[in-house]
Amino acid sequence: MEQFRNIGIIGRLGSTQVLDTIRRLKKFLLERQLHVILDDSIAEVLPGHGLQTSARKHLGEFCDLVIVVGGDGSMLGAGRALARHKVPVLGINRGNLGFLTDIRPDELESKVAEVLEGNYLTEHRFLLEAEVRRHSEAIGQGDALNDVVLHPGKSNRMIEFELYIDGQFVCSQKADGLIVATPTGSTAYALSAGGPIMHPKLDAIVVVPMYPHTLSSRPIVVDGNSELKIVVSKDLQLYPQVSCDGQNHFTCAPGDTITVRKKSQKLCLIHPLDHNYYEVCRTKLGWGSRLGGGD
Repeated sequence: MEQFRNIGIIGRLGSTQVLDTIRRLKKFLLERQLHVILDDSIAEVLPGHGLQTSARKHLGEFCDLVIVVGGDGSMLGAGRALARHKVPVLGINRGNLGFLTDIRPDELESKVAEVLEGNYLTEHRFLLEAEVRRHSEAIGQGDALNDVVLHPGKSNRMIEFELYIDGQFVCSQKADGLIVATPTGSTAYALSAGGPIMHPKLDAIVVVPMYPHTLSSRPIVVDGNSELKIVVSKDLQLYPQVSCDGQNHFTCAPGDTITVRKKSQKLCLIHPLDHNYYEVCRTKLGWGSRLGGGD
């Protein structure tokens, strides 16, 4: 008896490799007499699919499992949409890095079969929610699985802001921006800005200044339940942007306050039994293998 009966499929648009993999996945699942539901956007580029379709934001209402075919960007978008439904999500990697989508296309049938038979690891990743307020009125809100980033947009000028953590003043700062990242996002943009790698099981948030004006400014790791407030300087001559996972953007004005905190719902990720976080880091980041040539 299959543990998962209703399987949703989400895929990255604009890739023939993704479509080929989705066709294989669809055939494999239907052969196992499973009910397959396609995300609306991918269904449009698969004419004659003959399957039930759903808007992504509702997919979690109908599915026991959602399979994402693409790269980490595809998983980020899916994760934000599906976390509130608590539906488990499995990733097949058709992107570049693949920190979140860890099944290779050549092992699709064997690894998905293992998961369907109940042989898998479950992991919960928390998200961040960001809200921008102007004169105490909310003007923008977004969720992020990786990071919330304050940046100058198209301007090349520095941003000046104040940082508060749990109501306590931390510092005022001039920098190209500020990254607030989850452990999931610690291997993404925050890493390229000099932040630490944090194991996904950590209940922590990292705050990473981007090219700060002072060399003494360094990343800081805080408790995962902290509330961060970033106050944009009233004297700023530009309108900076806030981006969530690099995919959702809204514009701030001088004097605006950005509040970032942990979201109550978590993303449920599924991995094959042989998943090893350190092996993923070693492979994706080019860390050295075991001495003697073995991995």
